[in-house]
Amino acid sequence: MAFLCTVSVVALAQDTLPKFNVKNIGNKHIIISWRNNYDVVKQISIQRSPDSLRNFKTILSVADPTSKENGYADTKAPSGNLFYRLFIVLDNGGFVFTEARRPVFDSLIVAKSKPEAAKVSTPQTPQPTVQQQPEEASLNLKKDNNKTEKLDFGGTTPAITNKEINNNKPNPNVFVPSLHVYTYKDGNVRINLPETDEKKYSIKFFDETDSFVFEIKEIKQTPVLLDKANFYHAGWFKFELYENGKLIEKNKFKIAKDF
Repeated sequence: MAFLCTVSVVALAQDTLPKFNVKNIGNKHIIISWRNNYDVVKQISIQRSPDSLRNFKTILSVADPTSKENGYADTKAPSGNLFYRLFIVLDNGGFVFTEARRPVFDSLIVAKSKPEAAKVSTPQTPQPTVQQQPEEASLNLKKDNNKTEKLDFGGTTPAITNKEINNNKPNPNVFVPSLHVYTYKDGNVRINLPETDEKKYSIKFFDETDSFVFEIKEIKQTPVLLDKANFYHAGWFKFELYENGKLIEKNKFKIAKDF
């Protein structure tokens, strides 16, 4: 498959997670590769941004995050400055955001590939499935006691609706905060769900223009406190909350402009 880059291009001195390699091999090909020594990994997502501080969006969640050596050829990267990072979710629900890295131009690979350009170019193959969204993103989850929190996509049916608040005259302009995903008093985002072994929760986040930001695929323990810095800018963000794969709540929250 095109997105598994276990060929010689990737085999060059791979870094071990959370470190990784980003190489520009020419012909608009960016190779992101790594070696995985974690005991258990549940998710590895590759994120791309035009700068190193904000606007990171997931371009791929690898099909087999447990593979010891893996990588991806980004053949659709826009021109200009680019930065890449990895979002890694571990078995216990903890996660890691790697440092952002810029592609390094690999003149050796480019020189070797010129006589056989057809072999270097990645064939036009379907883009790997990325969780029903063109792009995903990531986050730093922290509990109130500063321990890494367990993540999970999930949602629960809101106990209050616009109709209930406005009786027989629902007003679409009235904002009703979610009881389960909301901005906490410290400005961070809090996820509070009923804990049960029978239900699996997951959650997807979007910006105000409905562009996909990131998702949490498995929330094992709540409450979860998401650092507001993970959203990279102030303003409104939307979310979709799922229970056992079924959408049960869509709502939004606001990140205050104080950081």
